[in-house]
Order: sequence, then C-alpha cells, then structure tokens
Amino acid sequence: MTQKSEAQKGNATPEMEIVAEKENISINKLITLIAEGKVVIPKNINGNSQACGIGKGLTTKINANIGSSSKIDDIDLEVKKAKVAVEYGADAIMDLSTGSDLITFRKKIMDAVDVPIGTVPIYEAGVATLRKGKEIIEMDPEDIFKSIENQAKEGVDFMTLHCGITKELVEKLQIAKRMMGVVSRGGTFLTSWIYHNDQENPLYENYDYILEIAYENDITLSLGDGLRPGCLSDASDIPQIQELVNLGVLVKRAQDANVQVMVEGPGHMPLNQIKANMELQKTICYGAPFYVLGPLVTDLAPGYDHITGAIGGAIAAFSGADFLCYVTPAEHLTLPNLEDVKEGVVASKIAAEAADVANGLESAWAREKEMAVARKNFDWEKQFDLAIDKSKPRSYRNKCELDDDEMCAMCGEYCAVKIAKGDF
Repeated sequence: MTQKSEAQKGNATPEMEIVAEKENISINKLITLIAEGKVVIPKNINGNSQACGIGKGLTTKINANIGSSSKIDDIDLEVKKAKVAVEYGADAIMDLSTGSDLITFRKKIMDAVDVPIGTVPIYEAGVATLRKGKEIIEMDPEDIFKSIENQAKEGVDFMTLHCGITKELVEKLQIAKRMMGVVSRGGTFLTSWIYHNDQENPLYENYDYILEIAYENDITLSLGDGLRPGCLSDASDIPQIQELVNLGVLVKRAQDANVQVMVEGPGHMPLNQIKANMELQKTICYGAPFYVLGPLVTDLAPGYDHITGAIGGAIAAFSGADFLCYVTPAEHLTLPNLEDVKEGVVASKIAAEAADVANGLESAWAREKEMAVARKNFDWEKQFDLAIDKSKPRSYRNKCELDDDEMCAMCGEYCAVKIAKGDF
C-alpha cells in the first residue's frame, strides 16, 4: 500500500488527514491531487516521521542537507545541525553523508528529528567501493541496489536516484562543451561509470525493480538531476533538458505503478530562465512536485550563496516549484557549521513565504496581516513570535534600551507610525 494507491481508491489515510488539516485544504481535494501525482507525502511505512505534504496548492516546503564527509566526520555535530534546521523551519532533512559509520549516523538522525528523511543511496555504494580499494568507476551495481534496499528497510522516506542519465545522454554530454561539466556528485558517479564501462545506467535499466522497492515501502522517489547546470553558462542546455525529458518518462512509469515521485531541478540559472524551466518541468513531468536547489542566480557570491539561492528559490516557487533545498553560506566552500545551517534555512523560509504570498495562499497572507497589526500596535512580542527567525529581531531590539515601547532606535520620537497613530 502507498499513499498514492490509497488515493487512487478514494481512501484517506491518517497521513492525508494530518496534511489536510495542516494545509487547510479539503481532504477530497488532497486525495485527488495525490491520485494525480501532483502531491506527495514522503512517509516510509518502516519509519516514524511526521506526515508532510509537498506539491500543488500546498505551502512551499524546505529541505536542509546535512551529513558527514571524509574530511569532517562528526556525527554529534551533524545531529545538532539536523535539530537546528528543524528548529528554524526545515520541513525535511537529507543525509548526504560520505563519512565512516553511515548506518549509525542515519539512525541517530531519525531518532533526533521527526521530519521526513531523504538520502542518496549511491553515496553509500561509492563509500563501500572505495573501502574495497577500488575506484568509483569500478562500482558494483549490486552495491547500489543493496544500499537502496537496506535504506528502505531502515525507514528512509525519500531517495534521490539519478535514473535519467542514460548511455546515450552521456555520449551527448561529451560533445556538449559545458563550462562546468557534471557537478552533481551522484551524477558524476554514474556518468563516469557509464563512460568507462560502456554500459547503460543500472538505475535506468532496472527501474522496474526500483519501483517495486518503492511501492513495498512507500518511498517517495526523488528523481535526481544528475546533469544540472553548475554555472549560469550551462543553464538550460541540451544535457539538462534531455535528462528532464527522460525523467518525464520515468515519472509516468512511477505514477502508473502507484509510486510517489517528485523531480529534482537546477542548480545555477539566471533569473530570466527560471519561470520557463519550472513550467517546462510541470508539463514534461505530468505535474509531479518539483524540488529545486536554489536556483543560484549568480556565480559571483561565494560566502553569500544562501542569498543567491533564496532569490532564485522565491522566483522558482512562485513559478511552480514545490520544494526548496536550502543553500548555506558555506556552499562551494566547506561543510556548513551550525550558524550556516540556520542562515540557510532562514533564507529559504523567506523565499518560500514570499512565493506563498505571491501565489495567494491564505495561510501566508494571514501571517502577513498579523505582522502588520503587531507592528502598528508596537506589539514587539507578537512580532518576534511571527518572525521566521524569532531570536535575531529580539537581539536587535534589545541592543538599545528605550523608555518608550512605541518606538525603536531607528527613528526614536520621530517614528512615523507613532506620530500618526489613531489618525489614519
């Protein structure tokens, strides 16, 4: 049983009831959207995460990536990052670990937070390959499927699988003359493996088996964009679009098999291309939820990519994206620390709120109106409570003590709101 198969029968699951209440949407409408594949609820039957709806007509959701690396392998630190991300509003966590004890790490994350957990199983297969003294291009496809199977049993809610990279597409990539080549880690694993072994992508070739595993455990497939652009110059090029076309075919196969599926997207992209890319994905991929990384709208802001990602994310979500993967200030530079995680989540939450307001979501407008009333009434506590980051505005307010609560240190007694209070 999957959420989608139950929706096809017109049945409401407990998870659907929870999402409908959270999102203030009728249960019948939600059932229809799930049956059509336009909304997913990533919830592995073996896991304990809270139900979270992603897709059409729902609030824009945020994912936070965490995970150890071969250079920084501190499980306790990553658990703290997961907790901080959720505290500041992340709706899901992805474990991208490539460190030592991956199984223990996943379990600790699942025990620490109750939001949906995502992974990229090929990372674990890659780690296993290197531990055998082999190169990534010598990876045994069986290790990839073993990772998928094991993580499914562990309770992982959604998995990024780069099923759309085909042998034919790798050949086209060689003549594409990209400036940045392949920047997706999982995408690189597969393109290199395909090229050096002159074989088809095992994830593409054995997609029906992946669908079986996903159906049995109600895992949401997150079809990865392994050939996403890594710089503005590569945005919307043939490899990116061809992979999206391939993913559209795979989306339909998943939906027909009653498997929940969403699609991942760019990446680095100039402002003027974002809207068209969102619309193209929705058309080609049968309305499946779109999960985007950023997009980053300039390549010139290392150290500030949470801002470039939030700018692109706001436009993407306004134009149809449903799920924003946060970008931290540490992107392209190092593994993020706790403050980086917080800044990344807050920036993405701002983008999501801006898009939800622009898209006319009642819940978003209600919050905005509440804030306007609180500001007019100088209700500082209410303002802090409504704020996306509740601690930072309070700290700014407390930097300068004032005798009169009906002003701040910016304008003092010349406060426009105070002077005109009661008159207009």
